Amino acid sequence: MVDKSKSLRESLIKSGLLSEEQIKTAIEEGRSAGTTLIKSILKRNLVDEKALIAFLEKEMDIPRVDLSSYLVDKKVINLVPFPTANKYKIMPLFKVGDVLTVATVDPFDILALDEIRTKSRCDIEPMVASLSDIDSALNQYYGVSGSVDDLLKNIGPLEGGAPPVPSGVPVEEAPIVKLVNLLVMRAAKEKASDIHIEPTESQVRVRYRIDGIMQDVTNAPTFLHSSIITRIKVLARMDIAESRVPQDGRFELKTEEKAIDVRVSSYPTIYGESLVLRLLDKSNVLFGLEELGLSHENLKIFEEIIKRPYGIILVTGPTGSGKTTTLYATLNHIVKPDLNIMTVEDPVEYELAGIRQSQINPKAGLEYTNALRSILRQDPDVILVGEVRDLQTARVAIQAALTGHLVFSTLHTNDAAGSLTRLLDMGIEPFLAASSVAAAIAQRLVRTICPRCKVAYTPPKEALDGSGLDASQGHKFYKGKGCKNCHNSGYRGRTGIFEILTVNNEIRDLILAKASDAAIKQAALRAGMKTLRSDGLAKVLAGKTTIDEVMRVTQLDQL
Repeated sequence: MVDKSKSLRESLIKSGLLSEEQIKTAIEEGRSAGTTLIKSILKRNLVDEKALIAFLEKEMDIPRVDLSSYLVDKKVINLVPFPTANKYKIMPLFKVGDVLTVATVDPFDILALDEIRTKSRCDIEPMVASLSDIDSALNQYYGVSGSVDDLLKNIGPLEGGAPPVPSGVPVEEAPIVKLVNLLVMRAAKEKASDIHIEPTESQVRVRYRIDGIMQDVTNAPTFLHSSIITRIKVLARMDIAESRVPQDGRFELKTEEKAIDVRVSSYPTIYGESLVLRLLDKSNVLFGLEELGLSHENLKIFEEIIKRPYGIILVTGPTGSGKTTTLYATLNHIVKPDLNIMTVEDPVEYELAGIRQSQINPKAGLEYTNALRSILRQDPDVILVGEVRDLQTARVAIQAALTGHLVFSTLHTNDAAGSLTRLLDMGIEPFLAASSVAAAIAQRLVRTICPRCKVAYTPPKEALDGSGLDASQGHKFYKGKGCKNCHNSGYRGRTGIFEILTVNNEIRDLILAKASDAAIKQAALRAGMKTLRSDGLAKVLAGKTTIDEVMRVTQLDQL
């Protein structure tokens, strides 16, 4: 049990972790916010969480627990309702006799322990764990993991085996409503970017895209396909009577403190409609430039580029490479009261404070070209054009850049040099491209090594040879061996790798001469540009990702 004879406040001061003044401030803020001393300390980042856990273990005699090594019995989980466990961030672990042992970030939270004692009808023995570990455990044991399969077992076909008829949302579809909610909530908890619902000859396949990789989730019987599709189309305000042509829709799902925007796309296949749901977590959008994955050197170059008063900055890469996140982070970095920043997007993915955003509406006749022309009459300083899709949009964007505006936009090309020749291929005159483009930035997303199962290893000779790294230089390499935190993939989360081409006089001359991608790339390399692959390999040497991952996403890149 917690040693109440020891004063937490006095022990924190005596240990040197906090000064008396810091303790007073944390207590006052905790009282006003209705939180405990430890939670107030963590919220203000007064002490590193690992250092605080070590202090509680050593000085306060409260054992720490590594939740990744625990397998909790379902009977123990049922002792504490999820709302209570989630409210206080407490994870039940095991029960011996009448004593329930729990993991908590704050073993001195008397109100929380008393409520858990009342709910479970057990005496409580606290252990200490990190907040991230507790959140992961709560998601694993209280989340929807497994609930989808359990729910599917309990949904049978209607009488006579006939499939449910999609006529609005009848009472019989109540389990379907729950199933769809669970699929979306589980995807949100697992940080999936997309949900794929794909009918086949014998079943309905459900997959998530997590960290850019597709993963199977579950299979539903074919008789549920119509009901699942109908429920999602009703939510997204799509035409449930039309299944022969593609449709688009959207809806918002609120879960706990999150608001998740869900974009829905339907497509007719030979076995019925296939749906893709793209999830946009509005609570987790704004990154600082430092969080994008820019190296120290690239960050300095990028910050100089975006200080320019005019010119076009192109961000290039395939769909799902993080271009929009980079542009939003950039606008959020430069926004200030004396700048008029406007955007035209397709669609507006996230709302940015202090920026006027709009989206194209083809049905109403609002396309990129005429929207951009109208924006120019709104006296902007900075303009974001979602994508340069055609010659007309490119010309208006270039005209804006040449008349004193800083323009950001995206292109779909493999590398930075390719974006310059792509403009020429569209029909832009070389002298306009040479004088308007300030920089081109190519990017990709690579998966990062799971921190919980990260281990040192020696890559095979073929991998080293293929990457160009010299094994004799004593580099250390890491990988994830696989654990439940990363679904045994060895990876958790993603970061960006970048290739920044700044247009200098030599490159301008090459553009005017209609030189090839390769010639422009060589000139950029002579000027100090780092390729996507070299930036990725630097992250390998820093222990952030693996050689295999970098080689996977930069197959077309040349060192």
